[in-house]
Amino acid sequence: MDNSPHVRFQATDRSYLALTKKGISQIASQVGFRPQRLSEIDLIVAEMTSNLVKHGGGGEMLVRHFKTASSAGLELISIDSGPGIADPARMMQDGMSTTGTMGTGLGSIKRLADQFQLYSIKGWGTILLARVFENPASDLQPAGGIEFRSLLVPKSGETFCGDGCYVKRTPDYIKLLLGDGLGHGPEAHRAVQEAIKAFRTCPHHRPVDIIRFIHQSVNKTRGLVGSVAVYEVASQQWSWCGVGNISTRLIGPMTTKNILSYNGIIGMNVPGTMNNHTLSVERGQLLVMCSDGVQSRWDHSKYPSIQRYDLTILAAALYKDYNRQTDDISLFIGRL
Repeated sequence: MDNSPHVRFQATDRSYLALTKKGISQIASQVGFRPQRLSEIDLIVAEMTSNLVKHGGGGEMLVRHFKTASSAGLELISIDSGPGIADPARMMQDGMSTTGTMGTGLGSIKRLADQFQLYSIKGWGTILLARVFENPASDLQPAGGIEFRSLLVPKSGETFCGDGCYVKRTPDYIKLLLGDGLGHGPEAHRAVQEAIKAFRTCPHHRPVDIIRFIHQSVNKTRGLVGSVAVYEVASQQWSWCGVGNISTRLIGPMTTKNILSYNGIIGMNVPGTMNNHTLSVERGQLLVMCSDGVQSRWDHSKYPSIQRYDLTILAAALYKDYNRQTDDISLFIGRL
C-alpha cells in the first residue's frame, strides 16, 4: 500500500457531520469508485461519525485514498477518547445498542467495508478502522512475510504534509525511509518529496550510503531529518542509520530497544563518520519509526493485545495519545 498523507476531519459535535461527510465523499470520488460503492462509503462514514458523537463524546476521522499493486481504495480511521466498549465483538452484532437506537451501526460498517477492525479499552476510547477497495478481491497481505503501515497527518491548518515515507522492495532487499522536512508547510513537503525521489533511484544498499546519496540530492531544499532501514533477505538482518530527531524503536516479544540517530540535517550537514547499525531479528517484532510530531516517551505496552491487530490500529493509538499538535505527524511501523 502506498504511503500518502491522511486528511483530518473533526467530529466533536453534530455540526461537523455534514461537512465531514462532504469532504470524505470528495476524497472517495478521486479513487474511481462506482456510484453504488460511493453510496455505501457514505453510509460507512455516516455510521462512523455518528458513533463518534453519540458514543465517543466527539473525536476525529483520518481519511486517505491509497493504491496497492492491484487496486485502489479508501482508508477511514475514527478515533475518540470516550468511555470505550466492554465487549467489542458483541457490539458488532446487529441489534446491539447501548443508547436505545436500532443498533445497526457497527454491524453495517463491518458488512459494507472490505476490511474492518475495532479496538477499544474501557475508560480510554475506541478506534475504528475501515478500508474499502475499488476491487474488493484486493487485500493487504504482507509481501515476503513483512507488513508495513504508515500514518501521516499534516499539522492542523496545513494542506501539505512535511513528513513522508516510502517502502522500496527488490528481490534481495526491503528498504524503508521516513523523513521529516524542516518545519512544516510547502517547503518542508518539497524537501521530503525530493528525498523520497532520491531514495527511489538510489543504487546503494547500506543505510549510511543511502543517507549520503539523499544528502547530495536534496542540498537545494531546506533539508530534513530521516531514518533508513534495510532488510537483507539473504541474511535476514536489518541494518539502520538515522540523522536527526526521528525516533526509532525495535519492539520484540522479550525486549525493546531504542536506536539513537546521529546529529545533523540531511541536505545541510551530516557527520563525516557514520556507521550502520545491525539490528537483531525476532519473528513478530515491530520496527517503529516516528517524527518529532509524536512525543518521544510513548509507551506501546499500555494497549492490551494491540499487536494482534492491523498495525494501523497501533499507529492510530500512538497518534491519539502522543500527538504534540504542533507539527506534522508521521508513524511508520513494520512487522516480520
